[in-house]
Amino acid sequence: MQHYLHYLIDHFGYIGIMIALMLGIVGLPIPDELLLTYAGYRVSTGAFSYPLTFFSCSFGAAIGISLSYILGFTLGLPFLHKFGPKLHLTEKRLEQTKALFSKFGPAVLFICYFIPGVRHLAAFWAGMNAYQWRKFALFAYSGAMVWVAVFLTIGAYFESRWTAVKQYIDAYRPLLFPVFLIVFGFALFYWHTRQKRKTPD
Repeated sequence: MQHYLHYLIDHFGYIGIMIALMLGIVGLPIPDELLLTYAGYRVSTGAFSYPLTFFSCSFGAAIGISLSYILGFTLGLPFLHKFGPKLHLTEKRLEQTKALFSKFGPAVLFICYFIPGVRHLAAFWAGMNAYQWRKFALFAYSGAMVWVAVFLTIGAYFESRWTAVKQYIDAYRPLLFPVFLIVFGFALFYWHTRQKRKTPD
């Protein structure tokens, strides 16, 4: 798979990056973080421009998550039950997504990119539940830009250590969710504490 991704990026440039990321967000088994870090590495070699790469990746992610929302809104659970297993979108992951939405609401659309498996279902779930498009777009698109910026920058920063970065991402990918959830929880707690202090008794 990674060989094909390299071929796609090297031969089709920004369009290839955009299409690969769009398909990965929809649910195809594409290693999105590796794709982004490799694109960042190619930026560091001078093959790509950071602004154009950032735009291509963000646009691809935005299209992908929008398609997931539309599929959820128009086709719902029957589609997921029929095609979900082929895309590794299991009932277990759907239950995880539902639990996250019950705790964090639409903010899940922002953090879902950092949670492998959940990012493919968050927009689908939002569509099934007819989330308002403006609310969906606010959280989903801003989250896409942050996610893209993080992994592009990692790839660009480590430059020639691309192989080592790849190995770390492969090894620690399952930990992205708990680590990010802890950081997000602390951020929410800090924000809530500050709001309480500002509120007069």
